[in-house]
Amino acid sequence: MPPLESLLMCPARVDDGLGESNAMLEQRYQLQVQEYKDTLIKKAEHLIITGFPEKIVKLNQILATPAFAERDFSDVYQELNIPVPDAVPVNSYGDAGDPPPKKARMETTVSGTKVMALPSGIVTCNAPICDLIKVVKPVIRALVEDSNVLKMWISFLIPKIEDGNNFGVSIQEDTLSEIQSVESESAAFFEQISRYFISRAKVISKVAKYPHVEDYRRAVQELDEKEYLSLWLVMCEVRNRYCSLHDIVTKNLEKLKKPRSSNAESLY
Repeated sequence: MPPLESLLMCPARVDDGLGESNAMLEQRYQLQVQEYKDTLIKKAEHLIITGFPEKIVKLNQILATPAFAERDFSDVYQELNIPVPDAVPVNSYGDAGDPPPKKARMETTVSGTKVMALPSGIVTCNAPICDLIKVVKPVIRALVEDSNVLKMWISFLIPKIEDGNNFGVSIQEDTLSEIQSVESESAAFFEQISRYFISRAKVISKVAKYPHVEDYRRAVQELDEKEYLSLWLVMCEVRNRYCSLHDIVTKNLEKLKKPRSSNAESLY
């Protein structure tokens, strides 16, 4: 298989060594493009008739499992592998009984505990949340891909621009706009997941630096609760998006396929 760069940068050829002219190449490419369009149209129609209802049912089944349905927040907690070190007496600087110098007090207050390596090993990711993410991410990706297929299908069905009789075309454009919105919102769900790991890592670094501050440890739990609720909401939103796309397409399927009527009204 040729490298991707050679496929993208290959210039048009007058002759490919087998006597194939530019006209023959053009005809072959047109046939390949038409084959791609026909395949995509069949795939889109299969999604509308069978794919979307099947995915809606499966998503409802997933949301009814113990991993998502009425799960207690304590199930997604995970103990941090960061022990609380023994407190260092404030008067340990200098001679016994002497108060710490002002500079030492400032360093202790501002810089916190120096963390070179955690004595108990690494702080792992939240396992229950990661298990949910493994379920949610393929579902999000499938919605993005299905939305893209549906978007291209409607784009191929839009007729050439003409005056009058454009009501069906306006339905196509409104439906296309709705699908594009679903596609963009679905892609944004991935960013939400990555932000969770970044935010959690920042709070855990605070726990490692200030292990005696209980609020930082509680903040990690709050983040985990929030992410669990967000993942549940994402699954609900994906199911709802499939329902809305299936509903709007099936209700307007006739106008989407044939936006302009070919029957002229009789004048008599």
